[in-house]
Amino acid sequence: MSDLPLLRSEVDGVVTLTLNRPDLRNPISDPAVMTAVIKAIELADADIETRAVIITGAGSAFSSGGDIKTMRKGGGLNDALPAITRRNYKNGIQQLPLLFESIEVPVIAAVNGPAIGAGCDLACMCDVRIAAQSARFAESFVKMGIVPGDGGAWLLPRIVGFSKATEMALTGDMLSADEALACGLVSKVVPDDELMQAALDLARRIAVNPPYAVRMTKRLLREGRTASLATLLEASAAAQAICHATADHEEAVTAFLEKRSPHFKGA
Repeated sequence: MSDLPLLRSEVDGVVTLTLNRPDLRNPISDPAVMTAVIKAIELADADIETRAVIITGAGSAFSSGGDIKTMRKGGGLNDALPAITRRNYKNGIQQLPLLFESIEVPVIAAVNGPAIGAGCDLACMCDVRIAAQSARFAESFVKMGIVPGDGGAWLLPRIVGFSKATEMALTGDMLSADEALACGLVSKVVPDDELMQAALDLARRIAVNPPYAVRMTKRLLREGRTASLATLLEASAAAQAICHATADHEEAVTAFLEKRSPHFKGA
């Protein structure tokens, strides 16, 4: 297998990104992994031909989050001087949730195994999460005597609700894939050997739709979590005006009236 920290493949406008540190269970706090993920996501978002992105992990884990071996003072993000540790977080792993919140390309997490700490939060940064039966989830920072430094306290309550997020964050307990499904952390659980096909099937169902409409719909859904109704309606009207002016909208209407399948070009 390649020694690159992140593997990338693309089929029919669907980009698959694979965290590739299986020997360490794919720690997202690894600077090389973070840099590679940020660059790959930025490129995918900039390319309208990229209709969806899938993130998964190599080996038996999705992501272990932080590398515990580097958590002592002077290792990883943790500096002997607290002011530098703060800067390391702001300039490091905190760039990930800010990026995921700003992009418009849809991102699917295909959680193939344990998603722990920042790995759980990485899955939460994605728009949709599908889990293999062997997947496990834990907001486990408290077990290490630290807090969710990557935005987990913002992300998790918006997905599972405040009560369940509080339970997960204050206990650090592990959730099975079925428990994650029950609380809405994931939208689907499939057998391990069907995970990537299920993620690809979902990505393709997204990819067949007009890309500008897909991306603007995602943007509205994200904004709707914090915006007032009046603000969201204003943004919706502006997005709708843009969509009405696209060739893909005209193609959709024409294809419907002609009783044929549409052909969208991202125009």
